[in-house]
Amino acid sequence: MSNPPLTTAPPALDPAFENVWDELVWRGLVHVSTDQEALRALLAGDAITYYCGFDPTAPSLHLGNLVQLLTMRRIQLAGHKPLGLVGGSTGLIGDPRPTAERTLNTRETVEEWVGRLRAQVERFLSFEGENAARMVNNLDWTAQMSAIDFLREIGKHYRVGTMLKKDAVAARLNSDAGISYTEFSYQILQGMDFLELYRQYGCVLQTGGSDQWGNLTSGTDLIHRVEGVSAHAIGTPLITNTDGTKFGKSEGNAIWLDAEMCSPYRMYQFWLSTADADVIERLKVFTFLTRAEIEEYAQLVETEPFRRAAQKRLALEVVATVHGADATAAVIAASEALFGQGDLTSLDAETLRTALEELPNAAVPAGTSVVDALVATGLVASASEARRAIAQGGVSLDGVRVDDDAASVALSLPGGVSVLRRGKKTLAGLLPRG
Repeated sequence: MSNPPLTTAPPALDPAFENVWDELVWRGLVHVSTDQEALRALLAGDAITYYCGFDPTAPSLHLGNLVQLLTMRRIQLAGHKPLGLVGGSTGLIGDPRPTAERTLNTRETVEEWVGRLRAQVERFLSFEGENAARMVNNLDWTAQMSAIDFLREIGKHYRVGTMLKKDAVAARLNSDAGISYTEFSYQILQGMDFLELYRQYGCVLQTGGSDQWGNLTSGTDLIHRVEGVSAHAIGTPLITNTDGTKFGKSEGNAIWLDAEMCSPYRMYQFWLSTADADVIERLKVFTFLTRAEIEEYAQLVETEPFRRAAQKRLALEVVATVHGADATAAVIAASEALFGQGDLTSLDAETLRTALEELPNAAVPAGTSVVDALVATGLVASASEARRAIAQGGVSLDGVRVDDDAASVALSLPGGVSVLRRGKKTLAGLLPRG
């Protein structure tokens, strides 16, 4: 399942704001920055060139990166010129993690991931018009640079004492793992990127996550020392849930933007499960809804939270932005049908199958008894419990109540699958064996 081009066409600027800076602040996208008044004036003036970098340390971007992609898009819609950087050189190293050294990937792997990430970034930017986006790769200006040239031309501008104070470096120095010179040097490479983009394109602004603030200011400081001009940086907040847990990630279960790594159905369900306390802030950050529209949803969360209207709109908007309108319509239809509000037989086969793979499921041959299927999927603990559930009228297969405990599974839904339900909300999928 491939990701289609970006199909959303948001307005150039929310009519509630005269300046995109004010909109970024209202949406909670400015956690830290260089001089705020200078930035506000800069973004209100003539078109500037700005950039955000993405390192290929995985084969796909994830929801944390989506914050940056949408921030880039907002600034472009206000008339400014984006540079999307995919780090072919910095991806060979990776920025320092809090606890341990990164595993260095092969050059071939990084090159492949550069292509995949570049295609993802391109979907969120416009490459037409006076403020058309441009994609760049930092390997283009580092591949031919010798270590001696790097140290003489760039390294001489950095002070080790200052580098040691950067949060990412300090955290590693205080850990058992320590930090290698390879990862220690990352901030210099990112600083050099900003300098090179300033020289080539007049780039004067970099955006990134606030956890990258040390790397962002590495570039602004270097440009000031070498070129004698002021450059700027904006650090967006790290998105967390109100209970303090990480947003969009769990062990081996990140919400990736690649449809093959995280199905549109799974992404849709992720957004539907957003807590009432978080949903309005998510609408601000992850959608292009206007301030007036978001304020209406805030009122609905207060007065009619049981309708989950804000969550439904959030899920629709984000999945449509990432995966396109057709995929979104398919997953909404699947979600409604699975929970008894639509026709299971009319669903797209691929969407239905990926939806069932997100549920408890079992691979069984056609003709398997419903009793055995209930046990295989874990909906019941034993065959006797399965028979009792059927006798009580609490089991359905493909939307039809099962009355006979001798009934069997036909796997007759699109894609050769079936859906088991126990009670009103407990579902499981039956997939063809093999």
